[in-house]
Amino acid sequence: MMTPTTYNLADLFEQAVDQWPDRLYVADERSRRTYAQLETRANQLAHYMASRGVSAGDHVGIYAYNCVEWVETLWAVFKLRAVWININYRYVTDELAYLFANAGLSFLVVQPEFVPQAQAVQPDLPMLVMGAEYETAIAAESEQRDFAPRSNDDQYILFTGGTTGMPKGVVWRHEDVLMALGGGIDIRSGEKVSQPTDFIPKGNTGFSMVTYPLPPLMHGASQWSVMGQSFIGNSTVLREKFDAKGVWNTIASEKANLIMITGDAMARPLLDAWKEMVAAKDAPDVSSLFAVSSSAVLFSQTCKDEFLDNFPNLIITDAIGSSESGANGITMVSKGAKMQGGPTVTAARDAVVLDEELRPMAAGTNKIGKLARYGNIPIGYLNDPVKTAETFVTGADGVRYVMPGDFAQLEADGSITMLGRGSVSINTGGEKVFPEEVENSLKSHPAVFDAVVVGIPDDRWGELVTALVHVRTGSTLTLEDLQTHCRQHIAGYKVPRALVLVNDVVRSPAGKPDYRWAKQHATESVAKGQPQ
Repeated sequence: MMTPTTYNLADLFEQAVDQWPDRLYVADERSRRTYAQLETRANQLAHYMASRGVSAGDHVGIYAYNCVEWVETLWAVFKLRAVWININYRYVTDELAYLFANAGLSFLVVQPEFVPQAQAVQPDLPMLVMGAEYETAIAAESEQRDFAPRSNDDQYILFTGGTTGMPKGVVWRHEDVLMALGGGIDIRSGEKVSQPTDFIPKGNTGFSMVTYPLPPLMHGASQWSVMGQSFIGNSTVLREKFDAKGVWNTIASEKANLIMITGDAMARPLLDAWKEMVAAKDAPDVSSLFAVSSSAVLFSQTCKDEFLDNFPNLIITDAIGSSESGANGITMVSKGAKMQGGPTVTAARDAVVLDEELRPMAAGTNKIGKLARYGNIPIGYLNDPVKTAETFVTGADGVRYVMPGDFAQLEADGSITMLGRGSVSINTGGEKVFPEEVENSLKSHPAVFDAVVVGIPDDRWGELVTALVHVRTGSTLTLEDLQTHCRQHIAGYKVPRALVLVNDVVRSPAGKPDYRWAKQHATESVAKGQPQ
């Protein structure tokens, strides 16, 4: 039995394996793995990848829906001190080509349905296909845990949306990301672990919780549910895709205790499905569920109240954070609370609000600043020194901060109220959409003379991607035309869901779109039912 001396993520997982080998670790629709079983298979996969040349520091892509093999791959890669790269399965060829090149992939583990896309963008990339090929490959390899010592400085990279719409990789040290996202610092109490073995008592409470993260594993929230829960011996349920009625049935069949959602984008379909099932008298027994945790997108008070109407004993939390900063705060949801912009949360241990001079603001000034975090923060963005310099700043106090650009207020009691994103990015259903990329796609349509894209409020998705288009003289255009065209160039969730025709796109003298005008005009037009 090992006793880790580092905060390396693979070391902490192996510590959990030794403590709770027979506990269920992860289950999907087809497979179930105890901690010991998944450890054995991850060791075999790691030895296979090593035999194919994967070594410390190499970047290995994971291109798949949620499944047990996703989790086996992430631990196998970390066991080798390599770095796995999350790949958004919604990306089309141009986006994939950019990500593959920017990430510098040396190996890929992929589900069969995504092989053609991967080969189209990097035909010579070595890959292992999940299924029969995967099983045959690992069956011939050693089950032994005989890997080289690891370090706190090993890297974890989380790819997220970029300022031009292309993905960007946030580079973390293992120790720092553990503290920011993996439970090394308790987000509620601010208590920080003093040694790796501090996780063991947290898993020996006599109750092994069953967690069910609903978002895909290509998103950081689900990744950290799978990893962070493992350090304390909990179980994780995965499903390939989100299906609202299927979620309730899975909660019942797996006796899930906690579900993780992305705000209204998942909450509204879940609530609607539950009401339908109740009305049809086929609602399953979900009495095992006692907690709902939301992050990454708007979770409206209406949905929170409706959850509590249907499940009065639920514990509901609303958290804020980002790929760049980790967890910045959390709030316990109460019925009938008022929201000003985003949620008002108890600030995480190292979260602050900075003024325009990059000085931490005093509580209760009613002034607006920008949310920032110090301490355990990332190294920067992969292959992007310019964006790194913009986001990772040195404050007036000489402290290094990460400041992704969210506006916020520091309340008199030290809590933080989120007021909105500081950029023009659109957050739709937990996905980031950047106007410039969608605009470029629109402008390649022959009928489009000019275009600007904004997000307008939407009950389900948080924001609705809306295109304001100046049509060429003599041409006609429908929303369906634009959607068909855009789907050839960008992922489906980036395609406009509303179209507003305008005589001219208002721009600044420098030629930049006036996004304030665009958002106001689009919102008013949608309210009047004017767009197509």
